[in-house]
Amino acid sequence: MRADKTILVVEDEADLCDLIGMNLQREGYKTRLFRDGASAHTDIQRQPPDLVILDRMLPGKTGDEILASMRHDTQTAAIPVIMLTARADETDELVGFALGADDYVTKPFSMKALMARVSAIIKRRRTEAQSSHVIQTCGPISLDASRYDARVDGRAIELTTTEFRILHALLSSHGRLLSRNQLIDVAIGPDVAVVDRTIDVHIAALRKKLGSAAGWIKTVRGVGYTCREINDDCD
Repeated sequence: MRADKTILVVEDEADLCDLIGMNLQREGYKTRLFRDGASAHTDIQRQPPDLVILDRMLPGKTGDEILASMRHDTQTAAIPVIMLTARADETDELVGFALGADDYVTKPFSMKALMARVSAIIKRRRTEAQSSHVIQTCGPISLDASRYDARVDGRAIELTTTEFRILHALLSSHGRLLSRNQLIDVAIGPDVAVVDRTIDVHIAALRKKLGSAAGWIKTVRGVGYTCREINDDCD
């Protein structure tokens, strides 16, 4: 039920903030609206929402700062975030995803499209929450999707929601190759327009967090990624 989901909107343009909030309420969501970053960040920490729609350029504390802080806090690391920006540069989009954004929307945007993206993320999270307690493994890497728990040699590692979904897809493939497009569909969504390099950015961040187990995530040049034995014949 959408009525049990709370979405926090952080947008300093008053009219746009109110418009987003009104459309979310029409869709059946509860909302909390903020127009400055510092107040929003405090509220996120005090009462974590189910999803955050976050403008990048904010007074008090930027959207990038809020997102980075969320991803380093175990209480908020798994909360999905849709970033809003007035910048249409590809590099800017990649930075947003590298920080841990689940989706990235450039202004001006269609309100209907934004609502569709919100719905897709909420549905995906519900499906993940309903998954069984099957622990996926690949060498020293283990993952329990139902508990949002990823480990290397038994040591817990903190992943963004997108990194977690990519790792889950790779481990669930049991050594099969996944193309960049397949990973985009699984981790970000089939209806979200992103460049192939977006997945490369997430993979790089994931490998860094895997540390000594990074070599298990193999690149098949020009095709995609897989999780295999370190001595397998890949790049």
